[in-house]
Amino acid sequence: MTALFALATSVLWGLADFGGGLLTRRTPALTVVVVSQSIAVAVLGAVVVATGGWSEWGPQLWFAVAAGLVGPVAMLAFYKALALGPMGVVSPLGSVGVAVPVGVGLVLGERPGVLQLVGILVAVAGVCLAGGPQFRGAPVQRQAIALTLLAAFGFGAVMALIAEASSTLTGLFLALFVQRVTNVAAGGLALYVSARRGAPTLPADGFPWRSLPALAFVGLADVAANGTYSIAAQHGPVTVAAVLASLYPVVTAVAARGVLRERLRAVQAAGAGLALVGTVLLASG
Repeated sequence: MTALFALATSVLWGLADFGGGLLTRRTPALTVVVVSQSIAVAVLGAVVVATGGWSEWGPQLWFAVAAGLVGPVAMLAFYKALALGPMGVVSPLGSVGVAVPVGVGLVLGERPGVLQLVGILVAVAGVCLAGGPQFRGAPVQRQAIALTLLAAFGFGAVMALIAEASSTLTGLFLALFVQRVTNVAAGGLALYVSARRGAPTLPADGFPWRSLPALAFVGLADVAANGTYSIAAQHGPVTVAAVLASLYPVVTAVAARGVLRERLRAVQAAGAGLALVGTVLLASG
């Protein structure tokens, strides 16, 4: 069950990242985040009411609040790092955030078997290569490296925090709702500050009404990914769940190949293959 839900997480996150990347070509990234998460809040609010999730209110939700505060910071740092580039370095570096939940699992006493340990190393190497690292080219700005590592730590922290925010399915709905409300509040404040400073917050042709279905997909896929990861982490080793969930860059690369006809470089194809091998080792271990 852990492998299944963790792999579902990687698919959902990968597709959400791909959709978000397409949307940010026309709409400012911060606006994409706020609008997509606002849609997710509305849907999750209805789910919480329908399932009686309010009864699960408790101090564990502070983990969800923390995840909601860390998430937007990590995302904005990542977008800024991508702007500074080069993307071929920034993208694979962003995947090292998996070290956070894996480290938490080890601290809590989890000890992967030899086969799983090999699978972890192979899968992480595959994810890094799937990003298409650049071994030659312009030097990378220190600021880009610092922002990428900040984003990676933030993404990993969100994975660890959301796994601690609930222990039941209805509690998970409530935790995700609290996380998204916090996301929207933090992102909305950042968007207001950005607008006050004169930065564009909308496309030249106004609010992207035609993009609402895509925005809804991005927000709901991201929420669903957090949910499936939490279930995976609760029903099996966090070390395994975290690594399998971190395969989302491979999904994003495959989606770009299928939809945008982007050609995978040899190093990316090799990385995808390694990631698949690592997945098999983890699942069989």
